[in-house]
Amino acid sequence: MQHAVGAPLPPPHEPGRGPADGWAPVAQHPGSPGHHPGHHPPPQGPPPGVPQGPPPPAGPPAQAPGGWNGAPPQQAPPTRDATGHVTLPPGGPVPLPHPAQAPAHSGTGNATLAVLLIGPAGAGKTSVARYWAEHRSVPTASISLDDVREWVRSGFADPQSGWNDHSEAQYRLARRTCGFAARNFLANGISCILDDAVFPDRPVVGLGGWKRHVGPGLLPVVLLPGLEIVLERNAERSGNRRLGDEEVARIHGRMAGWYGSGLPIIDNSSLDVPSTARMLDEVLARSIASPPAW
Repeated sequence: MQHAVGAPLPPPHEPGRGPADGWAPVAQHPGSPGHHPGHHPPPQGPPPGVPQGPPPPAGPPAQAPGGWNGAPPQQAPPTRDATGHVTLPPGGPVPLPHPAQAPAHSGTGNATLAVLLIGPAGAGKTSVARYWAEHRSVPTASISLDDVREWVRSGFADPQSGWNDHSEAQYRLARRTCGFAARNFLANGISCILDDAVFPDRPVVGLGGWKRHVGPGLLPVVLLPGLEIVLERNAERSGNRRLGDEEVARIHGRMAGWYGSGLPIIDNSSLDVPSTARMLDEVLARSIASPPAW
């Protein structure tokens, strides 16, 4: 409030004092009735010595426009779904399928599964895995190791340029990423099928690594057509996924070590993709009833 020059200031506020405590709400100005220079009007409250009643209860602090009074407004802690987001269970190791989960009819039915489809380059792993996932009656995801490995765009370590520590590290990183994805899918009720060229002569890095990444409930199946079929399919490839004939033959020879391993093997030399996917479903149904030891 502005005052005329020389006019006395209103009395200072004291603890417990204010307009409700008897102070005159408006100061007198020169020329107003009863004004005397240097004279302060007496307080209008009760005379000294007279006990006063309790002060009025304090109301809520005055808030500036917009509801702010110098600090954020107090709010109740948000609930888990306050944002409207779907709550996702965290992914954990996939447990062994219980024999009671085996469907009564043929095929995997509505079972939630984690599948690893193994085979050499040109065996048709990715095509069969995608077809099987697309034609199931329950949500199912298909994850190809090569697709995940090629997420690296700059600094991609192409094994065709020479196998080294960088290419091996990127393969291992891709396998671990696929394993994390599979566990998250399974934790949220979505089956998952992965495909990779896993060699039987490297059990710790290959099949053992997948078991560590996904869990003991992973069901492996080997897709192993004849060498001639593999060479024909590999010749139709392009880019860094096409291998030389000698490399294809070497990989196919190493894959033969899966015979006698106890894992189910499908020879799809004379089968198209839909027929192979149906056979895969039958093999997986038997694996649910009696999981292979690996």
